[in-house]
Amino acid sequence: MSGVTESDPPLLSVRGLTKSYGGRIGCAGIDLELWPGEVLGIVGESGSGKSTLLACLAGHLEADAGTALYAGRDVLTLPEPARRRLGRTEWAFVHQHARDGLRMNVSAGGNVGERLMAGGARHYGDIRRTAEDWLARVEIDPARIDDRPSQFSGGMQQRLQIARGLVTGPKLVLMDEPTGGLDVSVQARLLDLLRGLVRRMGLSAIVVTHDLGVVRLLADRLMVMKDGRAVETGLTDRVLDDPQHGYTQLLVSSVLPT
Repeated sequence: MSGVTESDPPLLSVRGLTKSYGGRIGCAGIDLELWPGEVLGIVGESGSGKSTLLACLAGHLEADAGTALYAGRDVLTLPEPARRRLGRTEWAFVHQHARDGLRMNVSAGGNVGERLMAGGARHYGDIRRTAEDWLARVEIDPARIDDRPSQFSGGMQQRLQIARGLVTGPKLVLMDEPTGGLDVSVQARLLDLLRGLVRRMGLSAIVVTHDLGVVRLLADRLMVMKDGRAVETGLTDRVLDDPQHGYTQLLVSSVLPT
């Protein structure tokens, strides 16, 4: 995170976000702030509530309580048309499974172009050139612009989903296990790609993952969740190198070498 001072307002301010499924807590009383140009990592084991939190912010789930202020608006209460417009322009979502974020029966260029058109682009030549440029940025041969995602490997599909999401220069990117389910070598290449894009574009992002290696590389700050609640927050290196909460200590010691 660079160029941010204490006087800058947060890009996103969440207070008391709560979601339950019947009698089971998804997440409870979550507070967080995200500043421009910052990457916040959210970690925890399966069932900790991290994906529920992200889904509520993205509008995929309806929160039971709380606020999430972005540009002076509570995104949790936006009308559905305004929420969709926000998701097509200023926000982007990177799904764990790329197929959930792509139109599989549309060409690679068409997937990127649709996002551009949602942002107001209309000139076919410009759209195609921009799509070719972004395919190259995510390490996909631009000559494959007319191929469908179903013809790509899993890693290439994920890179295409990233291109589709970032092509309009969103102000906030939500990532749900962006390297999950990929081979280790593919994960490493994708992480290098993401880290480069985040830094060059000055992206603000929230990254949900169970992989502490991912947040070590990408996140400026870290939130650790357990049983739907945040148990520890702080600068990523501080939390991982000197965890204070017992659960964080167990999480770190079980994953990271000593």
